[in-house]
Amino acid sequence: LDLVCDKGAGSALMMKPNKIRNAIIGMGNVFSGPVTVKMRTGWEEKKPVAAVLARKIQSWELPNVAAVMLHGRSRTQRYSKLADYDYIGEVGLAMDAGAKEDGCRRVPLIPNGDVMSYEDFEERKRSGVSDTAMLARGALIKPWLPTEIKERRHWDISAGERLDILRNFVNYGLEQWGSDTQGVNTTRRFLLEW
Repeated sequence: LDLVCDKGAGSALMMKPNKIRNAIIGMGNVFSGPVTVKMRTGWEEKKPVAAVLARKIQSWELPNVAAVMLHGRSRTQRYSKLADYDYIGEVGLAMDAGAKEDGCRRVPLIPNGDVMSYEDFEERKRSGVSDTAMLARGALIKPWLPTEIKERRHWDISAGERLDILRNFVNYGLEQWGSDTQGVNTTRRFLLEW
């Protein structure tokens, strides 16, 4: 994360809305598909900026922006606290107000953070912020989480099924990044996230 932010990308972009706008426009010039904008609540926990930034992004009315994905933690928090779904709700309200006041399309807001089970996913939906949630670390830790959510049940897979998932993951990693030293190390690095 530090390498990305030190180069002015990632969360550091939140302080430079014009660069974000230009990046979105640039993507639209070379890519015809939808673009999602993922951000954190802000740089520091005590100074969230996502409500203002998400509303601003929405007001630009860029046709390729399909959704704003909001990770409910600040850059400096990393994973030290739970995602702040109350603040994500505030961002949703700000975007609702912005759509009315600015007369623009309401861009969907997709919350992100701490979805580790079927119940977590359902709780996020019940909060009224969104009718979905982004799976991130939860899907890395439990690759079967999407199935658990789809089937609306707990699913504690067997040791053999877990080993099959690991085996497939390693094979996919080596196929993607190569079987040379760098490819093996990259695959190993992501495998260790589990």
